[in-house]
Amino acid sequence: MRVINNGMSISSRRQLALLNYLYLLLVMFVIAGILTTAMTLQYANGELPCPLCLLERVAMLGVCFGIMLNFRRGFSYQNTGFSLLSAIVLLIISVRQSLLDIYPRPGHEYIGSAIFGIHMPVWSIIIALCLLTAYSIKLAIIGGDEYLGEAGVSQFPIVRRLADGLSLFVIALGLINLVSVILQCGLGECHTFSYQLLQ
Repeated sequence: MRVINNGMSISSRRQLALLNYLYLLLVMFVIAGILTTAMTLQYANGELPCPLCLLERVAMLGVCFGIMLNFRRGFSYQNTGFSLLSAIVLLIISVRQSLLDIYPRPGHEYIGSAIFGIHMPVWSIIIALCLLTAYSIKLAIIGGDEYLGEAGVSQFPIVRRLADGLSLFVIALGLINLVSVILQCGLGECHTFSYQLLQ
């Protein structure tokens, strides 16, 4: 068994690298599922997202963007920082929206369906806290890029193909959201009553 300079064997280093990429893949998969669910509720139930809901979607896409950069360009703390910053933005927006809507009054009720009795702004708080906690645990236990080596994700071809496919799906979600926002908001103030450009 070959041992590298920090005392870790090549096989241990490879296992940690695989665990790192599987973690990133799982985070992107979960966010893609959340965004797909939100869009399904939007189109199937006719539930137009509010402006803050749209910003929450952008923040989730930002987390995915940082992960995609890790897969495309190799691991970097800058990419991880971008994902963490997006998670913090998600937390700030969702806390603000939850505080605005915490006491139902005309024009300030929670928008959309509740899932397991919880509306999207509160879910977004939970999602943001889970992301921040998961990244903290990942960095504390798995670490950063010191074991990934020069080959990066290319040493795991199946993971690379899954990451490429999931990245394309997330990009498609982002483009569909962009078109939807343009139809809903036009070039003016966004609202939740109708698709402004389809009236």
